[in-house]
Amino acid sequence: MNSCHNIPRVVIGAVSSGCGKTTVVTGLLSALRQMGIRVQSYKIGPDYIDPGYHRLASGRPSHNIDTWLLSRETMINTFINTARDAELSVIEGVMGLYDGGNNGISSTAEIAKLLQAPVILVVDCKSMGASAGAIALGFKHYDPEVHLAGVILNRLGSENHFRMVNEAMDKLGIPVLGAVYRNNELVMPERHLGLLPVEENQEQQVIDKMGQAMEKQLNIAEIMQLAAQAPALVPVADSAHDFISQVIESRKRTFPDDFGNIRIGVARDDAFSFYYAESLAVLERLGAQIVEFSPLKDKKLPQADGLIFGGGFPEMFARELSSNESMLADIQRAAMKGMPVYAECGGYMYLSRGLTDFDGESYPMLGLLPTSMQMNKKLQMVGYVEATLQEDCILGEKGMKLRGHEFHFSSEPDNGEEKTENDAKRAFSIRRIRNNNVYSGGFINAKGNVAGSYLHIHFAGCPEAAAAFVRSCWNYKINSGW
Repeated sequence: MNSCHNIPRVVIGAVSSGCGKTTVVTGLLSALRQMGIRVQSYKIGPDYIDPGYHRLASGRPSHNIDTWLLSRETMINTFINTARDAELSVIEGVMGLYDGGNNGISSTAEIAKLLQAPVILVVDCKSMGASAGAIALGFKHYDPEVHLAGVILNRLGSENHFRMVNEAMDKLGIPVLGAVYRNNELVMPERHLGLLPVEENQEQQVIDKMGQAMEKQLNIAEIMQLAAQAPALVPVADSAHDFISQVIESRKRTFPDDFGNIRIGVARDDAFSFYYAESLAVLERLGAQIVEFSPLKDKKLPQADGLIFGGGFPEMFARELSSNESMLADIQRAAMKGMPVYAECGGYMYLSRGLTDFDGESYPMLGLLPTSMQMNKKLQMVGYVEATLQEDCILGEKGMKLRGHEFHFSSEPDNGEEKTENDAKRAFSIRRIRNNNVYSGGFINAKGNVAGSYLHIHFAGCPEAAAAFVRSCWNYKINSGW
């Protein structure tokens, strides 16, 4: 636990959202990969879409690091464990450098300090000259504990524009590590939740072009030299890791011949793609085999002992999901038999009675939970939350607290009176961290084997819930006679 790890690393932060840091990071990852450098990427915060572009660019799974969904200790150890074999680790920030939850929790600055990583600030220079220097200087001095090591100038309009901004940075002693010019060909398509997911935008040629552009416009040699100067990291005591280890040892003693024989079906396609790589890895460490399937294209379920439906964009594929009647029927039969079924956000929408899309068209869904969904043009909720289980279920016992995140445009207009059907119960009492507002969220069916809500959790930060879900799948396997 006390061994030191020399991990070359750098954080790419930004002045604010929309400065182009995802394009810069994706291009940098692609350039490094094309240069034959083993690069590991990370995304700060609860984002699902950016890591998909990271994976396409680097050829390796990207990991989310967050200090609300994960404890600080788990976040540090997750980073060390996943970065060990890389020649360079590139960490993309979230929003502006100092933006995060209450008191800066999970901000780029907080995580940069915890990982002792140098920060490169992306500055959108469009419509400004020397003022860019003043902005960078303010960011540098706002928190002296943040090692702001240089800037990347983005959206430059001309060589003269570059000289003007570069002179200002030089005068202030702030190194310029890249000069990126405006290029509409490198703009990534967007949707209401942000960028179009990589599952629907497998444009490897565009990613390669980004890499070629960044190789020419970034000082990659200097960035790597800067990253190599980061101090060694030491793993820290981590209660989540200890809990998982204890569960694994107990299961192996109890079921020495069957450990690892639990099959969990994970919905993954254009409609459902929001999963944290390390979150699924926790289920695998606890003895589960992950078996992916497509509610959009497959006609029936794979052999499985439990199902997980992550977030995504079911609203964009509501017609196709609703018309895949054999898949709907197969899932309904499995749920009626008692198979554990867990759903988050988009998956929760799929488990509902029906979904009304942005055009006002309504489509029947699985009907496993007593709610219906309506898409809205206005964002309904975004932010960190703490959720308390209201009933015993496949995620654990009543009273268990889970840290999570919500981000959705849909609402549940038929649940204003908190009505339930067939003895289904509300799943969570949820507290918003930003303002302490408390509300009920999600549902658990009468049997307790189906649970869904808008809540996104990370199993590495909620290992008790992961263990409970795997245990529920094991019990189902034993009782169903697979």
